[in-house]
Amino acid sequence: MVEVIRRKYKRLSGVLDERGRRVWAAVEAEAIGYGGQSIVAKASGLSRTTLYREGSGKNQDLPASPRNRIRKAGGGRKKLTQQEPGLLSALEALVEPTTRGDPENALRWTCRSTRQLAATLEGRGYRIGHQTVASLLSDLGYSLQGNQKTKEGSSHPDRDAQFKYIHGRVEEFQRRGQPVVSVDTKKKELVGDFKNGGKEWRPKGVPERVRVYDFVDKTLGKANPYGVYDPVANVGWVSVGTDHDTSEFAVETLRRWWEKMGRLRYPAATELLVTADGGGSNGARVRLWKVALQRLADQTGLRISVCHFPPGTSKWNKIEHRMFSHISMNWRGKPLISHEVIVNLIAGTTTNTGLKIEAELDTNVYPKGIQVTDEELENIQIQRADFHGEWNYTIIPLK
Repeated sequence: MVEVIRRKYKRLSGVLDERGRRVWAAVEAEAIGYGGQSIVAKASGLSRTTLYREGSGKNQDLPASPRNRIRKAGGGRKKLTQQEPGLLSALEALVEPTTRGDPENALRWTCRSTRQLAATLEGRGYRIGHQTVASLLSDLGYSLQGNQKTKEGSSHPDRDAQFKYIHGRVEEFQRRGQPVVSVDTKKKELVGDFKNGGKEWRPKGVPERVRVYDFVDKTLGKANPYGVYDPVANVGWVSVGTDHDTSEFAVETLRRWWEKMGRLRYPAATELLVTADGGGSNGARVRLWKVALQRLADQTGLRISVCHFPPGTSKWNKIEHRMFSHISMNWRGKPLISHEVIVNLIAGTTTNTGLKIEAELDTNVYPKGIQVTDEELENIQIQRADFHGEWNYTIIPLK
């Protein structure tokens, strides 16, 4: 809209006189309706006050003589920067200490508000409002910007090599018809009538009422969703835990997936490949994770291979952007008032690509702080890969 008005104004500027330009701009603002004066003022550079006066007819009482109605070249009030030659340099001095970003970049931004800057300049003797400050900052190349998540922390030197290794292992398992799954824990959720981000369609003026404060309900507690995602079949399993997110809970979720979904889909499977983050309950250095996997291998008879993503790369885990993100979109704006509601919302998540999810409540107790002795660790039948054995290993079932 602004660009369209700007093009019109430029075309007419060479034809209309100063008075004609003001009248045309006022009429254009009236035609737009609400917000029209701001749009036309931004596009033409005319003052909103001028547009208001022309539009309201306040200038109709002035003499009709063109000599009195048309501003002479160079007429009108001088710009504030011309009246106060030191204003721009004073504003730059205030902004510069808090300037962010590359100084060579044409786009700069500041964390100080326009009202703070205007108040400081007024204290130094300049007569200026916060809107003028905003306009001057724009002319100087500043803009309002939010934070952007781009830093991933330090990168491991073998990061790319590990991704290639994982890709090779996944292709190998899929070629042989063996199951491959991605596992992870979703963000813990407050259970109860708490605010949940997002919006949903409801009768106008009737929003769902939720609590003002997000204090944990001692009766309902929190929900710990742990998921297993099969990227080949595009199906997933989520256990909604009511206790702690521990390695035993993570492996129990993996066991439930195998019993309820995996075994039926892969009846001839003898192996299982699990891709997981490097930290959390399924961390590469967590002893209890390996002990629990040994128990699962013994119960199922599967050789369980694990490949961990390198540090700082959890967002590349397929379960994050192929399953968890869709769950979050499905329940946006809906208070998670009970564990049953959470389970149903997860199970009701689908996509155009055919994603299907099964979910179940896990009310078992998973105590924290379980210590794994060196002897228990030695009893694990683990084969470590030649390449980063701490990230890539296989748990062999005991015969």
